[in-house]
Amino acid sequence: MSLKPYIYVLTIAYDGTNYSGWQRQPHLTSIQEVIEKAIQTITREKVPLIGSSRTDAGVHALDQVAHFRTSKEIDTGRLFKALNGLLPPDIRILQIKTGTQDFHAQKNAQAKIYHYHITTKPFVMPSERLYTTHTRKEIDLALLEKAAKKFVGTHDFTSFANKASEGAASKNAVRTIFRIDVVTTKHGFRLEFEGSGFLYKMVRNIVGMLLEVASHKRPFEEIDSLFKAKNRRLAPTAAPAQGLFLVKVVY
Repeated sequence: MSLKPYIYVLTIAYDGTNYSGWQRQPHLTSIQEVIEKAIQTITREKVPLIGSSRTDAGVHALDQVAHFRTSKEIDTGRLFKALNGLLPPDIRILQIKTGTQDFHAQKNAQAKIYHYHITTKPFVMPSERLYTTHTRKEIDLALLEKAAKKFVGTHDFTSFANKASEGAASKNAVRTIFRIDVVTTKHGFRLEFEGSGFLYKMVRNIVGMLLEVASHKRPFEEIDSLFKAKNRRLAPTAAPAQGLFLVKVVY
């Protein structure tokens, strides 16, 4: 196997509406696959692109980080222009830089920040419909903030992870959330999550629970019960994908 001594780190923004998510999947169009094909067109070499976060179908990113290794030395300025010239307009490379040999976009990440946008007005503006979730429930913001605090800290999030018996969740479902802030906006509010890492659909599942509690559909005390139960089937349905943004990856 030939050595690939050059490593390049990409910062990426994308609108996830038309994609099956970040991760490559058979018979579906993923963001990872589209960027990999563009890189291959330039390098003439098939290289895997490793992302910091495997965002779900319909989820957006303002600051996804990914890296790839290649046997070729490439001028980053030329690569930046070439990739953006090849990629569709709903995917953009924001920055490219050379990385150290020990850099890994996923393993080296210290924290990730996600924002979830919710509209509480009678309708959603057409320009916002793909980037926010509309709820007709009457939301008690004080109760929402109180409920959000229950998720902060280190917990076993099995009840809030899809496919909890597979992948990372099956090995260790314990994660640490540093903060969940409720920020009011012109059309409603957003939930700002910062944590060491998140399991599959964990943020959306937590949002689903928070909305149920804040609209008095489920009791506040049920949050503790769900942590203890470690059973995803007892928790509410995940909130829709379009309201979620990967905002920042911290290294």
